[in-house]
Amino acid sequence: MTLHLYFARKFALTLLAVFALFAAILMLLDVVDQIRRFDIGTITFGQALGLAALNTPAGVYRILPLIVMLSGLALYLGLARSSELVVSRAAGRSALRSLVAPGVTALLAGLFAVVVLNPMVAATTREHEDLSSRYSRGAGEVLSISPEGLWLRQGDTDGQVVIRAARANLDGTTLFDVTFLGFGPGVGPIYRIEAASAELTDGAWLISDAKRWDLGDPDANPERDATLIDQLRLPSDLTRDRIRDGFGTPSAIAIWDLPAFISGLERAGFSARQHRIWLHMELAMPLFFVAMLLIAAGFTMRHTRSGQTGVMVLAALGLGLALYFLRNFAQVLGENGDIPVLLAAWSPPLIGIMLSLGLLLHLEDG
Repeated sequence: MTLHLYFARKFALTLLAVFALFAAILMLLDVVDQIRRFDIGTITFGQALGLAALNTPAGVYRILPLIVMLSGLALYLGLARSSELVVSRAAGRSALRSLVAPGVTALLAGLFAVVVLNPMVAATTREHEDLSSRYSRGAGEVLSISPEGLWLRQGDTDGQVVIRAARANLDGTTLFDVTFLGFGPGVGPIYRIEAASAELTDGAWLISDAKRWDLGDPDANPERDATLIDQLRLPSDLTRDRIRDGFGTPSAIAIWDLPAFISGLERAGFSARQHRIWLHMELAMPLFFVAMLLIAAGFTMRHTRSGQTGVMVLAALGLGLALYFLRNFAQVLGENGDIPVLLAAWSPPLIGIMLSLGLLLHLEDG
């Protein structure tokens, strides 16, 4: 047990050190990138630093599997150079038993990443997007999903329009059971439109089977003066790209909120496949951490006197990067519907674990 705790502590400290190093590097690079993104005078250095601080957690979170692999390489290279693994084998411990404590640590690190870091990254990502949008356009998000349906917002200096729809097509350009509520600048609602459907065309909503109430005159009777309209064009500054971008990336939604968000998307008529893929890939993250650690261990557990240490490290890096890109490729295939969601999310870590265990059994105990 003492030896297990020793290996676990060394791996945990190495993981924290590599994590801090990459966080610092990405923070410095992101500050420069934020300054380059905006025109001169748009943001101050303090604002650029704040944007970088909000964006860095997402960048580090994306490369966490590679950080785990590099930590595993550093750990086992150090143990091999100090002959601690040789002493462990001489005491009767096999190579696989020496992997138990670091493997459990990697699994716990993956659980911590999913349970704690994922919501933190989602919060900082949303705040970063809001601040970037405010600095660049002065406007926030235009779309949200709620149990009541789909909500959109559009407007300019002439006023704002809030749009609610019970459901929509896959890209949000055709709305059904839709309500438009118009607000004048500095005043309350000035009209309300309810329609069976509305289709987004170039620069306007084409509204069908509509009923309009004028709310601007407090002395009028809106219901008495309401009008029925077969087709109506309502000017709009929305585009298909703005509506699609309004969904945000799945990484901007905490894992605890993803199931409800997926249900809301499907109720509104949208495809939630991308979000389902992200949810399952997050759930598979602990196993992927273990796979990356086993790959690092498989190539570096030999004593340095055996030679070819550099070649083995490069082989470990190559295989780890290949598995990392295989995971990303499987995610793309899953999002496009080419392979099932569960296969896209869970096959890369399982493949990595089986390959690395086979390598360990061949090199160490074969």
